[in-house]
Amino acid sequence: MRPKNSESTMATKKNAKSKKHILLVDDDLELVQTYKELIEAHGYEVSTASNGVLAIKHFLNHDVDAIVCDLKMPELEGDMFYAAIERIQPGLHKRFIFITGVADDPIFKMFISKVKSPVLRKPVPIDKLLAEIKRVARQ
Repeated sequence: MRPKNSESTMATKKNAKSKKHILLVDDDLELVQTYKELIEAHGYEVSTASNGVLAIKHFLNHDVDAIVCDLKMPELEGDMFYAAIERIQPGLHKRFIFITGVADDPIFKMFISKVKSPVLRKPVPIDKLLAEIKRVARQ
């Protein structure tokens, strides 16, 4: 019996660790699945959460390189999720990308005007989303 090639095993582990981890937070499950598959096809590891509460639970147990987040969601909307993450880990707010169909909603207008994160209007072309992910993900 031949021993496993430890160099090959180490290279595989290194490649798995070098993938950027993207957290995709949106309650539109069909959209999430589409974006997940497209983003993964470009070499990223993608986790999903259907609202801000689940996203916080995920965030507490995993490192993320970028967060793609809807604004209008059940249980904890995107602006409040952003505020919670900013309190839990200051500095991570630089890794947010917001995607929304409600940018003109008065509830979110003030938040959008103050936040320094990119805000993309749905439907977001995948090339535009990938460009923002690449820009904000940890180098």
